[in-house]
Amino acid sequence: MRIKNLVLAAVLAASPLVAWSADAPAQLRQFIDKVASATGDFTQQTTGQGRSKPQQDGQFAFQRPGKFRWDVKQPYEQLVVSDGATVYQYDPDLAQVTQRTVDKSIGASPAAILFGSGSLDESFNISALPDNDGLQWLRAKPRSSDAGFAYVDIGFRNNLPARLQLLDSFGQTTRIDLSNIKANPSLPASEFKFVPPKGVDVVKMQ
Repeated sequence: MRIKNLVLAAVLAASPLVAWSADAPAQLRQFIDKVASATGDFTQQTTGQGRSKPQQDGQFAFQRPGKFRWDVKQPYEQLVVSDGATVYQYDPDLAQVTQRTVDKSIGASPAAILFGSGSLDESFNISALPDNDGLQWLRAKPRSSDAGFAYVDIGFRNNLPARLQLLDSFGQTTRIDLSNIKANPSLPASEFKFVPPKGVDVVKMQ
């Protein structure tokens, strides 16, 4: 499963009613502590190696720890769903579903920052970056050498996560922008359930 989709599956934001104000690392910790669930829209684009991939647009939802839905609508459909135990990635064009456990899928990925239940500092080195483009920034670098990415930068505006930029192990940068965020909604359990459609191949990853 592509590490950037898991996060960036994850990339989620808080409510404009949140009252704290601090540097970006403090805002991230407050976000994790106070925002248990959220929904919203995203745009995602990957660039690098002299080319750009088409922009993806879609909706997300999450409920910590470990439950999320990352639903790409354009330019093609793709769905990543976690029920807290298993992560499913469904590609309708390939008629294929891959599944693996949450621990193996998220681990020290950027998704762990927003969905995990463990300590941030056990998996990441967190540091503040200079303000840029109207945002307050932090950088999260995985402590594990096999995380699949070098770092993820998270930009905050008005105490809300607004943008993520991830540098992967292939030298590609993925940028995700968030919008229309609703924090702490009541989400039905069905939001994070997935049943493979009839006739698709199901590949279980170890």
